[in-house]
Amino acid sequence: MEETAERRPPTMADVAQVAGVSHQTVSRVLSDHPNVREATKERVLRAIAELGYRPNSAARTLVTRRSRTIGVVAANTTLFGPASILAGLERAARQEDYLVASVGLEELTEHALGKALERLGGWGVDGAVVMTPHRRAVAALARLPQPFPVVTVEGGHDLDLPGVAVDQFAGARAITEHLLALGHTCVWHVAGPGEWIEAEGRLQGWRAALEAAGLPVPPHLTGDWSPASGHAAGRQVAAAFRGGSGPRPTAVFAANDHMALGLVRALTEAGVRMPEDVAVAGFDDLPEGAYTTPSLTTVRQDFAAVGRAGIGLLLQLIDDPGAALAHVSVRPELVVRESTAGRSPGGHRPRSSRPGPSSALFSDAG
Repeated sequence: MEETAERRPPTMADVAQVAGVSHQTVSRVLSDHPNVREATKERVLRAIAELGYRPNSAARTLVTRRSRTIGVVAANTTLFGPASILAGLERAARQEDYLVASVGLEELTEHALGKALERLGGWGVDGAVVMTPHRRAVAALARLPQPFPVVTVEGGHDLDLPGVAVDQFAGARAITEHLLALGHTCVWHVAGPGEWIEAEGRLQGWRAALEAAGLPVPPHLTGDWSPASGHAAGRQVAAAFRGGSGPRPTAVFAANDHMALGLVRALTEAGVRMPEDVAVAGFDDLPEGAYTTPSLTTVRQDFAAVGRAGIGLLLQLIDDPGAALAHVSVRPELVVRESTAGRSPGGHRPRSSRPGPSSALFSDAG
């Protein structure tokens, strides 16, 4: 039997021959050069499809000076928010036909960030998105030389760095106003760690809503984003509700859903009913929050929108490194469920609260 030679993969020269054009014309089409007639471009693309030609990525990089690879620097990705943002960035990059090279850091120090950018530069990325949830991390990034376009995510907008951030203040104020509108006049807050920009924005939004309503602002409790820290805070809430000094809390806004779930457990253990005695609300919209008893009122962050905005802003800077500084804010969404309810003016029996799957007060403004 006669052996059949293995078919070699098609080359750019093969595409040029089938399309009846020069090798240089095929190269211009692949690099999306503007000086190619539309009819010629269509002929080349038909030849590419017919032959099943796959451009060599290294050769394409030499021609276009683009690797079509984006770097991402991240930390704390075991937490729901950072992990969801990373997934949103990767999804948005794939939709733009870019690969993602990720560097995970144990800590967001200036030295670690500098090494991460240096490593990404060695990999030949076209630009990078850096997740900077801590204020000191944003300041450190601003001091570092940047060999390629860099966009921050969740780094706030206080420094001269292009970036994308969820409006934490607006989300926290909205959920606090929701509790006030239901008749609660003593709303406590379990804040996140003080060095986190997101925790700071949520704390400020809660405080602003109480001050605007002419209500006293009680001292806030502080957790570390974990259910265990929420449980510890919940024991303090239960003790205050059962007979501590000062006004009894009738509602608690926790700065994330994990702490809210720990808080719910502590209140349940103490025999405090929810929402009849104390209403509870969180932030993030964990998937399991819809299936707890009671289901959890929260604020949903649109992590897909954050990813799209972050990648979109970075690609703009890659195309035009001299573009004006841009800050993009993504507005969150209030999700009302069973864990919040109103209070009658003079007693402890709740008004009827009709929870639904969601109550969209905000839309993506990015």
